[in-house]
Amino acid sequence: GEDVSEQLDVEPARFFVHHHIRPQYACRACDSVTAAPVAPVIIDGGMAAPGLLAWIAISKFVDHLPLYRINQIGERQGVPLPISTTSDWAGKVGVALQPLADRLAELLRMRPTLHADETPVRQLDPGQGKTKRAYLWAYRSNSLDEGPPIVVFDYQGGRAGAHAQSFLQHWRGHLMVDDYVAYKALFVHGVTELACLAHVRRKFFELHAANGSPIAAEALRRIGLLYAIERNAVDDSAPARHARRQSDAKPVLDELHAWLVKTRPVVADGSGTAKALDHALKRWPALVRYVDSGTYPIDNNAVENAIRPIAIGKKNWLFTGSERAGRRAAAIQSLVATAKLNGIDPMRWLTETLEKLPTCPNSQIDSLLPFAQITGK
Repeated sequence: GEDVSEQLDVEPARFFVHHHIRPQYACRACDSVTAAPVAPVIIDGGMAAPGLLAWIAISKFVDHLPLYRINQIGERQGVPLPISTTSDWAGKVGVALQPLADRLAELLRMRPTLHADETPVRQLDPGQGKTKRAYLWAYRSNSLDEGPPIVVFDYQGGRAGAHAQSFLQHWRGHLMVDDYVAYKALFVHGVTELACLAHVRRKFFELHAANGSPIAAEALRRIGLLYAIERNAVDDSAPARHARRQSDAKPVLDELHAWLVKTRPVVADGSGTAKALDHALKRWPALVRYVDSGTYPIDNNAVENAIRPIAIGKKNWLFTGSERAGRRAAAIQSLVATAKLNGIDPMRWLTETLEKLPTCPNSQIDSLLPFAQITGK
């Protein structure tokens, strides 16, 4: 017999060199030497193979490592990776992936319901001594609609509503957002607003955490009933979820609204409790709209979860080097985040994509999207 034991081990990032040998042939008749052409690559004449380019991009945008730490990892193995070089490589990866990111945005705008949110990013332009505030706008598909999940990040120099209008262009559907004024213009031009119940809940939660407010506790209890109904409907078809929302959630919402209206007059103006109640009442028409369908989301958590890794990354890489660099980073982040949403290993996907992209015709670009193997496209 034998006794078998197992130990888990790890092999750190290992650097190695590919040797590409192309035979040369001399032609005596024409007095020339020919060789097979060099295969197209992402960076012409560059020394970085697709795997290294993918590793740098994933280290920075998924694992949130600043470039100086990536250089330290290389130096430990005798392979210095200067920040200027890796920054240039990451930028060129972003340029190469831009057509894929643009196509991802096109497919996203075909969906009937979207989530939107935005997060600030510091930008330090070349030659400037201080940073300025730019924004990464995030748009995510609705998980209750058909189709693979998609998230697209749109880097812009500001937070004006014109940026959302430009991205959504002629899109007309249901948009789940917070109460930020930049989205309001969309709602007078054919887009239907959905309000986030989690934002309403959060105001009462913070109030209760601060002072144990019994009014906040009652609001949380009532909102909790609505989320319990959604949990019970998680495996429902869209028609069944719609029916459940009408039969179960609508009465709870009606009672919640009546309670909000009754409670507000007995609360002092300007207090935290008044602000939480006023916010819920102000958002009410858009807040209850989700029960009119079996596919509308109840809150904006899906896009907030997509933005959360960006917030972690900002603490490490601190700022973008320019608006152009920000747009290139957004292209990479859109694609790797979408890969993760679809359960695809972003490192493997990006390596394979960077290998195939130089020879992929535009007519077949959909075959390189992160979810292509899942959907069969």
